[in-house]
Amino acid sequence: MDMSSKEAQPQPRTGILITRKNHFSSILSRFHAGYFRISLSLCSQALLWKTLSEPSDDIHKFRNIFRMLPSTAFILLWSLALFSLVLLSLLYLLRLLFHFDMVKSEFLHHVGVNYLFAPWISWLVLLQATPFFKPKEVYFLVLWWIFVVPIVALDIKIYGQWITKGKRFLSGVANPTSQLSVIGNLVGARAAAEMGWNESALLLFAIGMSHYLVLFVTLYQRLPGSSSIPAMLRPVFFLFLAAPSMASLAWDSINGKFDSSSKMLFFLSLFLFLSLVSRPALFKRSMRKFNVSWWAYSFPLTVMAMASTKYAQEMKNTASHILMLFLSGLSVIVSLVLMIFTAFKSNSLLPRDDDAAMHCTSNQQRTSIV
Repeated sequence: MDMSSKEAQPQPRTGILITRKNHFSSILSRFHAGYFRISLSLCSQALLWKTLSEPSDDIHKFRNIFRMLPSTAFILLWSLALFSLVLLSLLYLLRLLFHFDMVKSEFLHHVGVNYLFAPWISWLVLLQATPFFKPKEVYFLVLWWIFVVPIVALDIKIYGQWITKGKRFLSGVANPTSQLSVIGNLVGARAAAEMGWNESALLLFAIGMSHYLVLFVTLYQRLPGSSSIPAMLRPVFFLFLAAPSMASLAWDSINGKFDSSSKMLFFLSLFLFLSLVSRPALFKRSMRKFNVSWWAYSFPLTVMAMASTKYAQEMKNTASHILMLFLSGLSVIVSLVLMIFTAFKSNSLLPRDDDAAMHCTSNQQRTSIV
């Protein structure tokens, strides 16, 4: 009796370990690249705060308001963005190791594959926001190469399929998340221009903008692929703002001036913003319950706010600075609200019925969202 009771004692501890292991495995199975929306938002917020607080020849009184922001707040925001990005990257690496079939399914999905650009975009944005070294330093150069190469590799895979693979032609797979591939090239182009590598910046800008023009026309035609986004994921329509806004910032860095081309791209993003906010019914179903797709609002608004700061710096009039103040304030408020919701409703971040459905392994399940 004594021997059997001693042998039975470790069993509860073993059961707890198995339960925890199963719980962690369940988290990894429901985690997907779409969660990098969070890091995209936080990293872009850090870059916005850096843009607003850095010295410039703009002496307008509204711009001076942002220069009063404490540097400690920016360091904390940058650190929070870094922490979230490292955490999400580690989780996705573990998912790759323990659930490779799910990652492969995500890679083969016409929506899921676009979010594979998100971690590399996040790292590039955070790199541009770093307060610890400048673009001309060797650390910046090495990290730029590390983050850009995966984007170019994904470009070759996705754009090559659009051209050559019958079942993956653009009109059949195009959806708003496809713009992430364009944004990745534009972010890389802006970082290259800041290093002084204008030829590399022009290369990435040309790749991004040529495919953006084709993609934009395809999405405007409302072909079958463009309507394959479930109602819960409709916040990704705000990516329509991010692509032209980032293009205006990239061209500003390449050209050295926020010229007419940058202004036209910025005005296009403003028009698309007004087009979306004037149709709140489009997002009604997605707003019924908090989920990670809500974070898709923040990144495009933040990029548009950054473009507005460059526009205001160029124009130097009150109207442009009011626009900058409005868009920057809106961006910060949306990000704060999302952080509060995430903190108080963290259990809703990994529901069993969220947009992880688009990353499932079953072909029948993958096609059910279309």
